[in-house]
Amino acid sequence: MTVPVGPAELARPTGTRPPAAEAGAEEVLRRIFGYDAFRSGQREIIDHVVGGGDALVLMPTGGGKSLCYQIPALVRSGTGVVISPLIALMQDQVDALRALGVRAGFLNSTQDVGERRAVEGALLAGELDLVYLAPERLRVEATTRLLDRASISLFAIDEAHCVAQWGHDFRPDYLQVSMLHERWPTVPRIALTATATPETHREITARLELADAHHHVSSFDRPNIQYRIESKKEPKAQLLELLRTEHAGDAGIVYCLSRASVERVAEFLVAQGIPALPYHAGLDARVRAANQSRFLREDGIVMVATIAFGMGIDKPDVRFVAHLDLPKSVEGYYQETGRAGRDGQPSTAWLAYGLQDVVQQRRLIDSSPGDAAHRRRLSTHLDAMLALCETVECRRVGLLAYFGQHGTQPCGNCDSCLRPPESFDGTIPAQKLLSTVLRLDRERNQRFGAGQSIDILLGRRTPKVEQHRHDALSVFGIGTDLRELEWRAVVRQLLAQGLLAVQGEHGTLALTEASAEVLRGSRSVALRREPARPLRSSTGGARGDGGAEGGGRTRAEGGGRARRGAAAPVELSAEAAPVFEALRAWRAASAKEQSVPAYVIFHDATLREIANRRPVDLATLAGISGVGENKLAKYGQQILEALAEFSG
Repeated sequence: MTVPVGPAELARPTGTRPPAAEAGAEEVLRRIFGYDAFRSGQREIIDHVVGGGDALVLMPTGGGKSLCYQIPALVRSGTGVVISPLIALMQDQVDALRALGVRAGFLNSTQDVGERRAVEGALLAGELDLVYLAPERLRVEATTRLLDRASISLFAIDEAHCVAQWGHDFRPDYLQVSMLHERWPTVPRIALTATATPETHREITARLELADAHHHVSSFDRPNIQYRIESKKEPKAQLLELLRTEHAGDAGIVYCLSRASVERVAEFLVAQGIPALPYHAGLDARVRAANQSRFLREDGIVMVATIAFGMGIDKPDVRFVAHLDLPKSVEGYYQETGRAGRDGQPSTAWLAYGLQDVVQQRRLIDSSPGDAAHRRRLSTHLDAMLALCETVECRRVGLLAYFGQHGTQPCGNCDSCLRPPESFDGTIPAQKLLSTVLRLDRERNQRFGAGQSIDILLGRRTPKVEQHRHDALSVFGIGTDLRELEWRAVVRQLLAQGLLAVQGEHGTLALTEASAEVLRGSRSVALRREPARPLRSSTGGARGDGGAEGGGRTRAEGGGRARRGAAAPVELSAEAAPVFEALRAWRAASAKEQSVPAYVIFHDATLREIANRRPVDLATLAGISGVGENKLAKYGQQILEALAEFSG
């Protein structure tokens, strides 16, 4: 639901923004956003765009992408136009900017005629610093004529990976974005995304004609996130243990593959006393909006969702992202897990997956619309995801290598580093399994799923085994040295290594060309042994810099450093803890009164620093990271009054 805003209100910033002709990038950073130093790469990008150049920015979630177009829009003359697919979040994005004193508005299908005309009038009057547009509005001739009449400082193309068909989140409407350069060739463009492999990077460059632009590729590392992947046994029980033992009371996101599983998991968590809400495309739009609003505005809500939820979510204190089903691609997995820990505090990316996930994903690929090339791309994405799940190496090294960032050192903050898995020569188990699949196909002209092969190897005389006389096969009972759980791990890993394939509607197992090498003994197979118990998060895990997204007085240098070199967030002293909680309570009440998310007022990192330093006047408070002049004027006295209760 949008809030009606008239041209006069849009034109009236709540703070004192420096005129564009007088304010440089550093002054805007300090006065508007409350930070003294840019993060690595930001200054070069901003200077280039301020000077009228195009840019393509690949920067991880929480790395400060938004400032790379917000500051140039405030420094350059005219209005910055932001193309974004996040219609449901535009109101929150505008609220956050207006809280800083930035004159912002949006145009999308949620507005009535009066609201749209108010924003259009403010745009034409030069009374907006930034305006957000959904990409589909570029198809509307009235929109392009409106932009023709406006003074435009730049075009920002957010979530630019949506233009790439090779990528995981292609949006056909984003193809319209290529017309920006053709229609307004002198207006600088900046395309930004947190998720792009080298292939996706090249496709964005080609589709948006950005070959001559300034390209900035940050480290994709998120050192504060602990990556953990474990075998799926009882997924809901495993999830419940994670939440109760490590993330009690924390906000988080749980991703499921289907709408039905979203509903079941949300109901299960609620029955266990955990505040959980469902989110998927099958829900009524008003229910989805209400659930999203609660997640953004309330503390400790767990959102159970399909991948329809999450892009652009700016909630900084999401402490965990859990996947109960195998993601379709590493890009999707990276973007989804990246929604945790935007504030730099320790966070968990947890995934439980099993053999059935692989079979299901292969089935979806086989039945997907599109040509053979499209299905091959989907298979390539899935193969990479399986390889990440089954690696015996550092998860983070593999994840970063997928995005073209090679040569990094083991992180010390993933399950493979904290509890190194045992790797063993699995050639003989692989031969046993492949021989079983071969005999079912060759001797009986039959194909079955993994369960039947495993029953045969374990010597189980099930009705299905006896019905097909599989107990007469020479391989019957030769696999009793491994448990069923271990055999399922063997199947998964052979699938991941391309030594087995899943075919058909029922997910039957079939050999590949590479299988023959193993059966002949000319190729050995290394396998990962399942750990005896799941790993729990270490409280002393690596931490990020704790700063806000736009940069801070403690800089995050990036560059793929190992976790032990990451800067620590602001810690609370024993005396500061109750002050911090009092400030959070004040913030929650203020956010509720204004109907905005709490982070729009201040991030936790800012409140922590205030609690530790306890400024006694406005001048000292102004030196806190994240306190810009507009927020100082609006909230400064309230904060000092809250702190006064703890004086003496």
